[in-house]
Amino acid sequence: MNPQRISGIVLLLAGLLSVLTLTACLTAPSSAEGKADIEKQAATALAKAQASDPTLVNLFNAAAGYAVFPTVGKGAVGIGGAYGKGVLYEHGVVVGYCDLSQATIGLQLGGQGYTEIICYETPQNVEAFKQGHFRFDAQATAVALKSGAGASAKFVNGVAVFTMDEAGLMYEASVGGQKFSYQAK
Repeated sequence: MNPQRISGIVLLLAGLLSVLTLTACLTAPSSAEGKADIEKQAATALAKAQASDPTLVNLFNAAAGYAVFPTVGKGAVGIGGAYGKGVLYEHGVVVGYCDLSQATIGLQLGGQGYTEIICYETPQNVEAFKQGHFRFDAQATAVALKSGAGASAKFVNGVAVFTMDEAGLMYEASVGGQKFSYQAK
């Protein structure tokens, strides 16, 4: 590969990361209607997840907290990105707003939309998320939500991740490389 092409790819990736970083600064919706809307979407996503897998109720009740991203959009043609806004719950109560962003490079093509729910095992895990010290490494994966997934869920490094309602077609569907931001309610 020639140096100009490599420079072009690096610049494109840097631009994508910049856009994702700038959007990540807009964690909380600016209006009361926007906040109510994302909270309603998150509550609907939780209800749908629990209806499709009733064993999640016990998992959510036992967790110190969980972040619900009702809609995460992901797309790629070699270089990809994902973004979604969500709500953080502690002991079943909304405590703030969060977003996730992801930039990837490699063999990937397509687009998809899905819901992502991240359960935090301990208060320390929740606090790490709030402080911005929580990221998935490149090998992180999620469990596709299906009946019984909550009963067999295992926390890895203090978190358990679930995805559901995947729509679209994408060659590559990991959650690795995601980063998060948080703003209190």
